[in-house]
Amino acid sequence: MENDLLQNTTLELRRGMIVLAVLSQLGEEQYGYSLLKLLSDQGLELDQGTLYPLLRRLEGQGLLQSVWRLEEARPRRYYVISPEGKKILAQLEQEWQGIVNMMAKLLENKKG
Repeated sequence: MENDLLQNTTLELRRGMIVLAVLSQLGEEQYGYSLLKLLSDQGLELDQGTLYPLLRRLEGQGLLQSVWRLEEARPRRYYVISPEGKKILAQLEQEWQGIVNMMAKLLENKKG
């Protein structure tokens, strides 16, 4: 029970930062699997069922652009951050830093 609660709470915390993490890694074109590997190599494990719908949603919101390319005899969809995505990323970075600073203070001064 306690393990489930910790796991669910951890997932909620991570869910909120996935957009920021993905946008931060798409300054250069990546296809889905290469992005999964890039994020994983830096400590953020995502599954395909989370990443691919997110990429489509971010593209639909105008934050990413994509292009199909034929490589190794199969097509791959490459994603890169759009100009609008860069603006949003800069704002999200500022917001993230504010959250990190606030939480550091709260945790430093926790009661009990």
